[in-house]
Amino acid sequence: MKNWKIRLGISLIILSALSFLSLLIIPFLKSGSGIKVTISTVLIVLGEVTFWTGGFLLGKEILSKYKSYLNPANWFKKKLDKQELES
Repeated sequence: MKNWKIRLGISLIILSALSFLSLLIIPFLKSGSGIKVTISTVLIVLGEVTFWTGGFLLGKEILSKYKSYLNPANWFKKKLDKQELES
């Protein structure tokens, strides 16, 4: 039963990321400003709802694990070995 929750949660978070990335396309659409604002608003709300729903399904532990991977402040930090941590 847990396996489908994890798959659905990860899928929702990926859908959320795609929703936010698709915002980069909006300025290049050949439509009016009102339509662009409406599409942007829908994509932002959709992205937030899918992210938090996926996070709820995954649980606190898994979400915080992946959140640390996506934090740009942690990208270039050198991982410490156990020996370095013990001394």
